[in-house]
Amino acid sequence: MNARPTLARLGMLAALLTASACALADGSPVGLWKNIDDATGKPKALIRITENNGELSGKIEKLFRAPEEDQNPVCQKCEGELKDQPIVGMTILSGLKKDGDEYSGGQILDPANGKLYKSKLTVVEDGRKLNVRGYIGMPMLGRTQTWVRED
Repeated sequence: MNARPTLARLGMLAALLTASACALADGSPVGLWKNIDDATGKPKALIRITENNGELSGKIEKLFRAPEEDQNPVCQKCEGELKDQPIVGMTILSGLKKDGDEYSGGQILDPANGKLYKSKLTVVEDGRKLNVRGYIGMPMLGRTQTWVRED
Protein backbone atom coordinates (compact mmCIF):
# COMPACT_ATOMS: atom_id res chain seq x y z
CA MET A 1 0.00 0.00 0.00
CA ASN A 2 1.36 3.41 -0.97
CA ALA A 3 1.40 5.92 1.91
CA ARG A 4 1.93 9.00 -0.27
CA PRO A 5 -1.73 9.67 -1.18
CA THR A 6 -2.67 9.31 2.49
CA LEU A 7 0.06 11.73 3.55
CA ALA A 8 -1.02 14.19 0.87
CA ARG A 9 -4.62 14.02 2.09
CA LEU A 10 -3.51 14.53 5.68
CA GLY A 11 -1.45 17.53 4.60
CA MET A 12 -4.42 19.07 2.80
CA LEU A 13 -6.68 18.44 5.81
CA ALA A 14 -4.13 20.04 8.14
CA ALA A 15 -3.90 23.09 5.86
CA LEU A 16 -7.70 23.47 5.83
CA LEU A 17 -7.93 23.14 9.61
CA THR A 18 -5.12 25.65 10.06
CA ALA A 19 -6.85 28.13 7.74
CA SER A 20 -10.12 27.74 9.68
CA ALA A 21 -8.35 28.22 13.00
CA CYS A 22 -6.55 31.31 11.69
CA ALA A 23 -9.85 32.81 10.47
CA LEU A 24 -11.31 32.33 13.95
CA ALA A 25 -8.21 33.64 15.71
CA ASP A 26 -7.88 36.83 13.69
CA GLY A 27 -11.61 37.59 13.81
CA SER A 28 -12.05 37.18 10.08
CA PRO A 29 -15.58 36.75 8.72
CA VAL A 30 -14.24 34.44 6.01
CA GLY A 31 -15.96 31.05 6.26
CA LEU A 32 -19.37 29.40 6.37
CA TRP A 33 -22.18 31.07 8.32
CA LYS A 34 -25.74 30.14 9.25
CA ASN A 35 -28.02 33.15 9.19
CA ILE A 36 -30.79 33.23 11.76
CA ASP A 37 -34.10 34.97 11.05
CA ASP A 38 -34.31 37.87 13.52
CA ALA A 39 -38.12 37.53 13.66
CA THR A 40 -38.51 33.74 14.10
CA GLY A 41 -35.11 32.76 15.52
CA LYS A 42 -34.94 29.91 12.99
CA PRO A 43 -32.05 29.27 10.58
CA LYS A 44 -32.68 30.48 7.03
CA ALA A 45 -29.55 29.75 5.01
CA LEU A 46 -25.87 28.89 4.91
CA ILE A 47 -23.74 31.64 3.41
CA ARG A 48 -20.07 31.26 2.48
CA ILE A 49 -18.06 34.47 2.87
CA THR A 50 -14.86 34.71 0.84
CA GLU A 51 -12.23 37.41 0.44
CA ASN A 52 -10.70 38.51 -2.83
CA ASN A 53 -8.20 41.41 -2.94
CA GLY A 54 -9.34 42.67 0.49
CA GLU A 55 -13.02 42.66 -0.46
CA LEU A 56 -15.59 40.30 1.05
CA SER A 57 -18.48 38.64 -0.74
CA GLY A 58 -21.02 36.11 0.43
CA LYS A 59 -22.86 33.45 -1.54
CA ILE A 60 -25.83 31.33 -0.44
CA GLU A 61 -24.89 27.64 -0.36
CA LYS A 62 -28.03 26.16 1.20
CA LEU A 63 -31.54 27.21 2.22
CA PHE A 64 -33.43 25.79 5.19
CA ARG A 65 -36.97 25.42 3.87
CA ALA A 66 -40.09 23.70 5.19
CA PRO A 67 -41.00 20.55 3.25
CA GLU A 68 -44.06 22.22 1.71
CA GLU A 69 -41.98 25.17 0.43
CA ASP A 70 -40.21 25.31 -2.93
CA GLN A 71 -36.79 23.77 -2.26
CA ASN A 72 -35.15 25.61 -5.18
CA PRO A 73 -36.72 29.08 -5.20
CA VAL A 74 -35.77 31.86 -7.58
CA CYS A 75 -35.50 35.55 -6.81
CA GLN A 76 -38.79 36.71 -8.28
CA LYS A 77 -38.56 40.22 -6.79
CA CYS A 78 -34.94 40.85 -7.81
CA GLU A 79 -34.23 43.22 -10.66
CA GLY A 80 -31.82 43.08 -13.57
CA GLU A 81 -29.66 40.02 -14.12
CA LEU A 82 -30.71 38.46 -10.78
CA LYS A 83 -34.42 38.40 -11.67
CA ASP A 84 -35.74 34.82 -11.63
CA GLN A 85 -32.28 33.41 -10.85
CA PRO A 86 -31.89 30.58 -8.29
CA ILE A 87 -31.33 31.86 -4.76
CA VAL A 88 -28.96 28.99 -3.95
CA GLY A 89 -25.65 30.05 -5.47
CA MET A 90 -26.60 33.74 -5.46
CA THR A 91 -24.12 36.32 -4.17
CA ILE A 92 -25.97 38.36 -1.56
CA LEU A 93 -23.04 40.18 0.10
CA SER A 94 -20.50 42.22 -1.84
CA GLY A 95 -18.02 45.06 -1.61
CA LEU A 96 -17.27 44.90 2.12
CA LYS A 97 -13.80 46.06 3.20
CA LYS A 98 -12.09 46.06 6.58
CA ASP A 99 -12.51 49.34 8.44
CA GLY A 100 -11.11 49.10 11.97
CA ASP A 101 -13.02 46.39 13.85
CA GLU A 102 -15.75 46.06 11.23
CA TYR A 103 -16.25 45.52 7.53
CA SER A 104 -18.23 48.21 5.73
CA GLY A 105 -18.83 49.92 2.40
CA GLY A 106 -20.66 46.99 0.88
CA GLN A 107 -24.16 45.90 0.17
CA ILE A 108 -26.49 43.04 0.99
CA LEU A 109 -29.35 41.66 -1.06
CA ASP A 110 -32.53 40.44 0.60
CA PRO A 111 -33.84 37.78 -1.81
CA ALA A 112 -37.24 37.85 -0.07
CA ASN A 113 -37.97 41.36 -1.32
CA GLY A 114 -35.32 41.78 -4.02
CA LYS A 115 -33.92 44.94 -2.40
CA LEU A 116 -30.28 45.95 -1.97
CA TYR A 117 -29.19 47.60 1.26
CA LYS A 118 -25.93 49.12 2.42
CA SER A 119 -24.21 46.71 4.76
CA LYS A 120 -21.62 46.33 7.47
CA LEU A 121 -20.36 43.33 9.43
CA THR A 122 -18.86 42.95 12.87
CA VAL A 123 -17.27 39.72 14.09
CA VAL A 124 -18.18 39.03 17.72
CA GLU A 125 -17.76 36.34 20.39
CA ASP A 126 -14.20 35.39 19.37
CA GLY A 127 -15.17 34.82 15.75
CA ARG A 128 -18.11 32.52 16.53
CA LYS A 129 -20.82 35.05 15.54
CA LEU A 130 -21.24 37.76 12.96
CA ASN A 131 -23.49 40.79 13.31
CA VAL A 132 -24.72 41.64 9.83
CA ARG A 133 -26.41 45.02 9.47
CA GLY A 134 -28.41 46.08 6.44
CA TYR A 135 -29.56 49.67 6.23
CA ILE A 136 -30.79 52.54 4.09
CA GLY A 137 -28.85 55.80 4.35
CA MET A 138 -27.39 55.61 7.87
CA PRO A 139 -26.55 52.45 9.86
CA MET A 140 -29.05 53.41 12.59
CA LEU A 141 -31.83 53.10 9.97
CA GLY A 142 -31.67 49.37 9.50
CA ARG A 143 -31.70 46.00 11.16
CA THR A 144 -29.12 43.51 12.35
CA GLN A 145 -29.08 39.74 12.05
CA THR A 146 -26.69 37.53 13.98
CA TRP A 147 -25.10 34.78 11.95
CA VAL A 148 -23.45 31.75 13.59
CA ARG A 149 -20.23 30.24 12.27
CA GLU A 150 -20.57 26.70 10.93
CA ASP A 151 -17.56 24.44 11.45
